[in-house]
Amino acid sequence: MESRVHYTITCWRQLCLCSICIYTTFQGSPGISMMLRALLLTSLLSWANGQEGLTMLPEEKSKIRDQIVEMFDHAYGSYMKYAYPADELMPLSCRGRVRGLEPNRGDIDDSLGKFSLTLVDTLDTLVVLNKLDEFEDAVRRTLRDVRLDNDVVVSVFETNIRVLGGLLGAHVMADMLRQRGERMQWYRDELLHMAKELGHRLLPAFNTSSGLPYPRVNLRYGVLNPLSRTGTESDTCTACAGTMILEFAALSRLSGEAVFEEHARKALDVLWEKRQRGSDLVGTVINIHNGDWVRRDSGVGAGIDSYYEYLMKAYILLGDNVYLERFNTHYSAIMKYISQPPLLLNVHMHNPTVSVRSWMDSLLAFFPGLQVLRGDLKPAIETHEMLYQVTKQHKFLPEAFTTEFRVHWGQHPLRPEFAESTYYLYKATGDPYYLRVGQSIVEKLNAHARVPCGFAAVQDVRTGTHEDRMDSFFLAEMFKYLYLLFSEKNQLHFDIDDYIFTTEAHLLPVSLSTSQPPCRGNNTEAPTAVEEDLFTYSCPSTQTLFPNNPSFAKTIRDSYKYLTGVGRAFHASPDRGIELPLHDHGMEPVEFLRSMGISLTPLNEAGATETHGAHEGVYRVKLVAEVTQTPEEEVVPLIVQLISPPYLGRMVLTAGPAKFGMDLIKQEHGVKGSIVKTSPYTACGPIENAQELSGHIALALRGDCMFAAKARRLQEAGAIGVIFIDHREGSNSAETPLFQMVGDGGPTADITIPLVFLFSQEGALLTSALEDHSNVDVLMLPKERQLDKADKPLGKMNIKFRLAEEGELEEGDARGPTLKFVLEKGEVVLEEEEYRQQGDSCLTPGGDVLCSYGQTAASSPSHSPNDPNTDPGSQDSRVPQPPPTDHKPWAPQH
Repeated sequence: MESRVHYTITCWRQLCLCSICIYTTFQGSPGISMMLRALLLTSLLSWANGQEGLTMLPEEKSKIRDQIVEMFDHAYGSYMKYAYPADELMPLSCRGRVRGLEPNRGDIDDSLGKFSLTLVDTLDTLVVLNKLDEFEDAVRRTLRDVRLDNDVVVSVFETNIRVLGGLLGAHVMADMLRQRGERMQWYRDELLHMAKELGHRLLPAFNTSSGLPYPRVNLRYGVLNPLSRTGTESDTCTACAGTMILEFAALSRLSGEAVFEEHARKALDVLWEKRQRGSDLVGTVINIHNGDWVRRDSGVGAGIDSYYEYLMKAYILLGDNVYLERFNTHYSAIMKYISQPPLLLNVHMHNPTVSVRSWMDSLLAFFPGLQVLRGDLKPAIETHEMLYQVTKQHKFLPEAFTTEFRVHWGQHPLRPEFAESTYYLYKATGDPYYLRVGQSIVEKLNAHARVPCGFAAVQDVRTGTHEDRMDSFFLAEMFKYLYLLFSEKNQLHFDIDDYIFTTEAHLLPVSLSTSQPPCRGNNTEAPTAVEEDLFTYSCPSTQTLFPNNPSFAKTIRDSYKYLTGVGRAFHASPDRGIELPLHDHGMEPVEFLRSMGISLTPLNEAGATETHGAHEGVYRVKLVAEVTQTPEEEVVPLIVQLISPPYLGRMVLTAGPAKFGMDLIKQEHGVKGSIVKTSPYTACGPIENAQELSGHIALALRGDCMFAAKARRLQEAGAIGVIFIDHREGSNSAETPLFQMVGDGGPTADITIPLVFLFSQEGALLTSALEDHSNVDVLMLPKERQLDKADKPLGKMNIKFRLAEEGELEEGDARGPTLKFVLEKGEVVLEEEEYRQQGDSCLTPGGDVLCSYGQTAASSPSHSPNDPNTDPGSQDSRVPQPPPTDHKPWAPQH
């Protein structure tokens, strides 16, 4: 019997990525085969001794920069070949996306105006990447083909930042090249004229009683025209109204028409006046007619993000202290209420001490870059490192992820915000660690997003499936920031420090601050008198504040190395070996590995990363490896045991604990009670069935608010305990490591009832039982008290190897540092007593696992899984059932 599989083992040790190609050969008895497959996880930790922060040589930077240019050529070339003059490329279909011809995607299509969006959005990127011939050709195409009077309803926000910003950035670049006498001598400000035309087509959106713009406008008919098909909206997001000042002010100062800057400034004035005076925070959605807040949750992500960004950048671009004073006021509130390092959690603007949700969206990834602009490096490094750990765990930043760093929304539309913050941090610190972060972005894009006709968005980071879209911001922003990250100043065609980036990464010259601003009249209120210090009015010298910057940044990052749980700390024993239990309270070996910080990924899904200073070639490894966990706090598994008829204790569900509430470990006999479903099921509003819940254990759904908020409401309703059920379909304790529920960041000593967490599949069994029987009694207690002696771990097995170089890379193997593991029967040393106890009796005739590791056949349940007289719940939940014939129990689960 022979089985072979390729994997990479990712070991989070000193933030070092060790990519190892494992080539396994299983021979011999089914028992040995089963054990070796279960232990296909040998991690050569002593070999993975690369260190973070090693200097990246100029040759390597140049190689990566050339790779970025090639990637841009592939994406831009695919758009021009398959999609132009359409707004966007559909990279899976290899054709253009034309609004009205493709199925409507809702609001996302409001960025498409039949104005060759991707071309216009990419213009100044061509200059940054030194593609001047392509830039001149693209400008000519824009002037020849792009029309702005289309009968299309578009987003005011998206059209402003992408199209108006793209035209202005391209005009600035064209004018710069023309003044140098190198190129564009034929250019006569045609792009600026187009920008002014578009500005006038957007102005009708500001025709509201408050001065806040409508969210949509018809490019031909405006807003209130009967033919416009818009103008009925009543509210807009804060970012939509507050992200106009850079483009509109630049347009005013370049064209001499003050009306644009005046309208954008008025919108900012309204948002400032409507802030919550007690917290100095703003909400997410506001009524455009009366200025009332529609959604009062406040954060730094979607719906608000670029409002804060534009206050800071308006000060840099225009030199007006009012913008800086407003930004500093908001920033102090953000750091006081929203920032929970390294997390940034939304709060209620009127009650900012309580978080309103337990997840974060990916758009907040821009915020570390904004903090760098302000000179606040420490929290920028903290949040960026948290985001980097999330990308390590999921390959990309999911659109939203929980405070436990699990996927909330799985999409990833190739957003550039994380690359943006990486660029700013490298520029501020000079720490080559951020070059390695940028390198990982490049590699993941090539490995997981590249398709024959460009780059495709990821529909779900958990499965790696693609979506048929390549948004224009991918070309406008991603490649710009990545190219600049790996470029020296003397390699650029112009001084990048003479420009400020808009939120779409378009370049506007900071020299605009010397232009005469338009008359402001009474639009801007006098700044609030607040006590300020010099720090808030300057970009402080980080070398003075934080000498030896790389060490300073590394010290901060070290605190968040194992934040996501992917890489918990461990240290090697003196003999450089690995010891793995055959059974760990029901955990399969793959999950046990994950709990130690070792993850298995198929090699064809993970691009190999070349570690600095690593050995080249393929190695045959025959080395004793041993890992021991540090005595860090571990997650103690709990159970929910159904004890009422007909179950009588035979249905046992694995549950996760909470870091607050009653400690079930200290309760000798656990907590017993009847379960009652909460109404509303999420327990995020007033409890409607409090009388029914009193004296019972509440059943509540995860989501919409924090665990602590749910627990308080249910405790006040009289519940004696709470069982939370995961809202994500298909989650289960067999494939997902347990975690501890956390509070809301504030004191939780007032919560005294026991709390446990069930994944979706286990929760479904419990809710089904409640539907089938009028009364279901359960017992909540630690899992170890439900185990009998026969189920205890029997011990460990050692696998011994030695290291010997063996030839070059084989064709098809991943590039970079690679190891080849060869496990052969004669080289595996087992502790004979333990192996005899395990025996072959736990195997089916085909070699599949039937009982738990460390469990003898005699201790397994005596009933047959197929016995119709056996209640399904009577099977021991710790015993894995026979997998399908093609199932490989040693393969990683995705």
